[in-house]
Amino acid sequence: MAFKTQAGGTRSSLSEINVTPLVDVVLVLLIIFMVTAPILQTGIEVNLPRTRTVAEVNPEQRAVITITREDILYYRSRPVNFNEMGSVLRRELGDSSQPVFLQADEDVRWKTIVTVVDEIRMSGYKTINLVTKPLKREGTNK
Repeated sequence: MAFKTQAGGTRSSLSEINVTPLVDVVLVLLIIFMVTAPILQTGIEVNLPRTRTVAEVNPEQRAVITITREDILYYRSRPVNFNEMGSVLRRELGDSSQPVFLQADEDVRWKTIVTVVDEIRMSGYKTINLVTKPLKREGTNK
């Protein structure tokens, strides 16, 4: 397609891409991802008790049951009903020799923890590991 100039001559069409709208879209997408990335973190916010012996646990790789301060149960990052916890463990893990990790907020009542441990054992899983945070050493921030 040719364009006419004021003098009457013809000029070929512009073949450059206008980059300004592309940059605008990229910047908007960048802002959206920066805002939503912290929200997409996996895991449940639990204030774990502190001990001297601690092992790292990744909820996405292990069978982790979490009890929140409000006594809500989660299997990995999904809420689970207490009465269905055994069937969920058997369906997800299958093998009863695999360890189950239990993490509970430090304000959860002991009765709740014991009830959940009993239900896990009744489901056939005998190895239950309790998840804690490392104890702060005196004179350090760790």
